[in-house]
Amino acid sequence: MVIFSGAKINLGLQILRKRSDGYHDLSTCFFPIKWSDVVEVLPSAGPTSLHGSGIIVPGLLAQNLVYKAWQLLSDLYKIPTVDIYCHKVVPMGAGLGGGSADAVAVLKACNELFGIGLDTEQLCALALWLGSDCPFFVEGQPTLAGGRGEVFEPINLDLSGYQLVVVHPGVSVSTAQAFSQVKPNAAVPDIAQIIRQPVGNWQSAGLRNDFEASVFPQLPVVAALKQQLLDLGAVYAAMSGSGSAVYGLFDQPIDPCAHFDGLAWHQE
Repeated sequence: MVIFSGAKINLGLQILRKRSDGYHDLSTCFFPIKWSDVVEVLPSAGPTSLHGSGIIVPGLLAQNLVYKAWQLLSDLYKIPTVDIYCHKVVPMGAGLGGGSADAVAVLKACNELFGIGLDTEQLCALALWLGSDCPFFVEGQPTLAGGRGEVFEPINLDLSGYQLVVVHPGVSVSTAQAFSQVKPNAAVPDIAQIIRQPVGNWQSAGLRNDFEASVFPQLPVVAALKQQLLDLGAVYAAMSGSGSAVYGLFDQPIDPCAHFDGLAWHQE
């Protein structure tokens, strides 16, 4: 079974407070984009294995989120071993959720291949064990998210009138490190209210990513890319997630090839 796993950007990301369980309460809007890895899951005659192509994913098999997705289902439902093939296109450590999307793709594929019968709610509950943003990729629709990223409210948000350009500067940001340096602030504008305004109002209305304050001084190239997108005419630009990818929304077309040669970029 082959699944194009997808990715996301964050339209605003506020870190509200540190929780007693060690996580943070946050507010954001997850928006799906079509920049996608390709995940194939097949029954295996041997031990479960992971085969990669495209961007190289470092680390041990047991530490890989894709493998952990299979392991979770294996522990709960005693499913057979599988061969997992992942062609990696979405940059890692970019705030685009590519690894989370790949893991959810494995949950979905195994659910169907082995007739487990999990519904959307059950898949979301399992995905949360893998990561705070994983439940979003079960359906992958525009979603306001609260809690630690798993409390969802669907939102009708259509950006089809805009050109979205996502740029990755070739550096990665550790999510754990980014969270350790962010300063929570509950006294912030309400993302849900801002996101319902015209896109041209978002920047001036205070739709922002709180991680920018700590990431930009450490990685000036990321701050420079955001400013470049604004200088090119983006009506809104921001960093996604905990970085390092940035994106811009344009109401007039631009040619990314002319401005981001040598960088990984995506448009839709």
